[in-house]
Amino acid sequence: MTGSRILSLGHYQPSRVVTNDEIAQLVETSDEWIRDRVGIATRRIAGDETVADMAAAAADKALANSGLTAADIDLVVVATCTSIDRSPNVACRVAAKLGINVPGAFDVNTACSGFAYALGTVDHAIRAGASRNALVIGAEKLSDFTDWTDRSTCIIFGDGAGAAVVTAAAEDEPAGVGPVVWGSVPERGDAVRIEGWRPYVAQEGQTVFRWATTALAPLALQACERAGVDPSELAAFVPHQANARIIDGIAKRLNIPQAIIAKDIVESGNTSAASIPLALSKLVERREVPSGAPVLLFGFGGGLTYAGQVVRCP
Repeated sequence: MTGSRILSLGHYQPSRVVTNDEIAQLVETSDEWIRDRVGIATRRIAGDETVADMAAAAADKALANSGLTAADIDLVVVATCTSIDRSPNVACRVAAKLGINVPGAFDVNTACSGFAYALGTVDHAIRAGASRNALVIGAEKLSDFTDWTDRSTCIIFGDGAGAAVVTAAAEDEPAGVGPVVWGSVPERGDAVRIEGWRPYVAQEGQTVFRWATTALAPLALQACERAGVDPSELAAFVPHQANARIIDGIAKRLNIPQAIIAKDIVESGNTSAASIPLALSKLVERREVPSGAPVLLFGFGGGLTYAGQVVRCP
């Protein structure tokens, strides 16, 4: 195969919107403080929906937008770090919900970089001939792992899912998913963690902030270089929606004033592995990025892990 491309996107968010004023009723904070510190105005919080429910809803929309059917899908990969059940995995549950028969199905857990890892893995599978049409999904229910008495974390996280249908590129067309740049900094893995049998999300915010704003821009530029795309050609930059100040810091170092910078963090909060496909799906839905235009995706977070690639907008 010559490579892969994103054929379509879809996303899902719970209906319940939680404002900063509501969070201020739980911990000592304010709307102004939260907006200034992390850039978040609202976040969506799931009720009875599971990670698999949200993943399937996003995937169903992506599949409907693709022109393909469930029978065409031969691989399902879900990026998540918040599935409560060990088995069956979320990918198998999504396949069952959508009526996808005998696909390869597995989950990826690299936390906030998960979607970019999953997309890179699926691109490799398609290039190797192991898959033709795949669903790549990022889905998280972080509210299950949030300590609502901890001001440093409860203001940040939200729930949701985003999905992409990824297909083999035709022989006469260039690849629409560029080579992935991925890696990790294991010695700093404790900076973001969900540990134990009854865990809450815990993080060393300043450690993550310093790492993200100093180390990641050169790695994101490597993704552009590997794809043969000059940063000045980028139509959009869709990073993990961790924190508005982190997003601004990375974008400034990339020097891409012409590109749209995704800021779904404002209305959705930090949704970990769901944040990149969720933000990208919204940009496409609003037609803010032309079809075929290059878009830089870059995820980073727990592990500490990172991954990114340049894709062509569907």
